[in-house]
Amino acid sequence: MLINHIKKLIEKANSALKNPVIKSMIIVAVITFLVKGLAFYKETIIAGTFGLNEVIDAFIIASLIPTLINSVFISSLNNLFIPNYITELKNHGNKSSFQSVVFLMVIGISVISMIISYFSIDIFLDFIYKNNPDANYQLVKDQFYVLLPCVFIWGIGSVLSGLLEIDNRFLISTVVGFLPIVTMILFLFYLTDTLGSMVLAYGALAGSIVSFLFILIFVLKYNIFSLGKPILNANSRLMIQQLPPKISSGFLSEMNIIVDKFFAGQLVVGSLAALDYANRLPAFGVAIVIMSLGNVLLPHFSRLVNEDLKSAYQYLFKILKLVFIGVLVAVLIGVFLSDWIVELWLERDQFTHEDTIKVSAIQQILFLNVPFYLCTLITVKFLTSINKNSFMAWISLANLAINIILNTILIKYYGVYGLALSTSLVFIISSCFYFGYTYKQYKKLD
Repeated sequence: MLINHIKKLIEKANSALKNPVIKSMIIVAVITFLVKGLAFYKETIIAGTFGLNEVIDAFIIASLIPTLINSVFISSLNNLFIPNYITELKNHGNKSSFQSVVFLMVIGISVISMIISYFSIDIFLDFIYKNNPDANYQLVKDQFYVLLPCVFIWGIGSVLSGLLEIDNRFLISTVVGFLPIVTMILFLFYLTDTLGSMVLAYGALAGSIVSFLFILIFVLKYNIFSLGKPILNANSRLMIQQLPPKISSGFLSEMNIIVDKFFAGQLVVGSLAALDYANRLPAFGVAIVIMSLGNVLLPHFSRLVNEDLKSAYQYLFKILKLVFIGVLVAVLIGVFLSDWIVELWLERDQFTHEDTIKVSAIQQILFLNVPFYLCTLITVKFLTSINKNSFMAWISLANLAINIILNTILIKYYGVYGLALSTSLVFIISSCFYFGYTYKQYKKLD
């Protein structure tokens, strides 16, 4: 009897692996797990080298603007580009012209953002990093100037990576994640003495360049890259029309991170680093699931929506149920093992046992939001595929307001732990809003 059950399970597994969507998810999940595992090793080296000191805080602040531009403007465009480009291909449109429009847009966004950022860095630092020593202030600026060119590199690279995913080259677009981590590790091992406190910034820039060249080689190899005269058509116009609400949603979401950094920056030195380290393991779990599901699901959702919208909604709800239950179990285990994980991972050299206790407590609080946050990210992928971006902008605005209120209240009583609790509560509330709206849209189909 047991043998028959095992045989049936094996048959189901073999059948599932023949499904190209599931196969792609598994490939991306495995590679993402390895990439993030290597990233944990990188963080171990950084923690042992710098501990919870001003170098880490300065690097986090310096990377805020480049990361904000990438997450808000470039990622928004890329997320809209994929479903509309798939529609263009399905309608046998002019893919060369469509690609040209997207590349012109991403170049324009990147260059304008870089110029504005360069001239406004002092204003930004006066707001978010005030009351710090001049040496720390200058260290942030020095690292920022090194990181700023990454914006342009990330912009072009994200579109090229999107083309690979549309062409079902998920292996390549995921494997590239190894390169910036390996580059940073090499910089930390061999150039820390030479570059000193600037090693993180130069390592990040070098990693971005290496990753971009890797993606470009494969895009050219598979002849995916195709430029022509940029002409606006129905699909490209729809993409442009959806860009403002998508950017607004992304900007307001990222402002939650800026707000948290602002509040953490007002606390004792090391609070930014502690918050950042504590978020690594929850982010690790999120990245594995959203990279394996999200990157595969956006093109898949886009194709399903064009074929049968009701079936697409049902597929979404099935995915959400499986993800929430599975991740909730993993989160409970993570909360229980939190102290042991942080001690094993980070506690050495400059990183003390006191640092371990602090980071672990914050990590346990952040674990609570992971199932809700993941379901939100998957729902966002679906809503993007059906061009429901205006709603996401309003939800992001509500999240920002709730986050500011909760931060202001909770930081008075719990310090950096209050910031973590506020973050988790915002993600939980947001997830409820997103699911309620999506289910309401589904019921309208009846």
